[in-house]
Amino acid sequence: MNISVVIPLYNEEESLNELVEWINKIMNENNYSYEILLIDDGSKDNSWNVITDLGKKFKEVKGIKFRRNYGKSAGLNVGFAEASGDVIITMDADLQDSPEEIPGLYNMIVSNGYDLVSGWKKKRYDPITKTLPTKLFNWATRKMSDIKLHDFNCGLKAYRNEVIKNIEVYGEMHRYIPVIAKTAGFGKIGEKVVKHQARKYGKTKFGWERFINGLLDLISIHFVGKFGKKPMHFFGLIGTISFLFGFVIAFYLTFAKFAFNEYKMTERPIFYFGLLAMVIGVQLFLAGFLGELISRNSTERNNYQIAEKIGL
Repeated sequence: MNISVVIPLYNEEESLNELVEWINKIMNENNYSYEILLIDDGSKDNSWNVITDLGKKFKEVKGIKFRRNYGKSAGLNVGFAEASGDVIITMDADLQDSPEEIPGLYNMIVSNGYDLVSGWKKKRYDPITKTLPTKLFNWATRKMSDIKLHDFNCGLKAYRNEVIKNIEVYGEMHRYIPVIAKTAGFGKIGEKVVKHQARKYGKTKFGWERFINGLLDLISIHFVGKFGKKPMHFFGLIGTISFLFGFVIAFYLTFAKFAFNEYKMTERPIFYFGLLAMVIGVQLFLAGFLGELISRNSTERNNYQIAEKIGL
């Protein structure tokens, strides 16, 4: 199969028929073999009934319905597990992503050898209250991940099948799939300018809190990617530095007490800074030690991404 189209959705009953008809038209024009996976994230409207009817009309349409709303990342993760195409295309169900972009994204994966291609909505039809925070978010992600993308959170992306089978998307990590893919060893990441369309039906499902959560998730994924298998390298280093800093202060105060017969050590404010530094240092070191124990007992402690094998 050439292409799997994975579409997570929540309360999008008005757009689904038009979207599937549009995708079907593009696929037939390009003679692609394909499947469309519609992941209903616990919709409260008539979305599942629409998906059921589409499944009867198009043999390529497959549907999965969650019992409750879990979020976009959950929908993508389940869709990735079920997808069988050589190339996986993801898009939103609100018609703001154009299926006309599918052939271009597909060719970049197949012909240019990219692991992942992310869409870039260079011209957006969103209010400034959404575009300005998005620009700041993308800037911060570029700086922290060193991935040169303009629009990390664009729903329109293409992946080689091997990529989506070797990554896990959870929480609200769908914003950072390029970062997750790079951490897993898939470093050939490209970008394609795509058309952004104004929302035709309904209203956005995301609020301001996504930008706060996004920043916290970015810090989390950066830390886990770098120190997930070696937490002592992070906590142990900082803990050791903190402890040594406190120890130097304590040594100086002790020396000054006996060498210069100064007043009581506990009467000097710096004594408490030194004591605090040593306590924090010990706690951080123990946190790293416990993290190392947990890491070494994890079932994924030796789960490494292997690109190829010969003679095995």
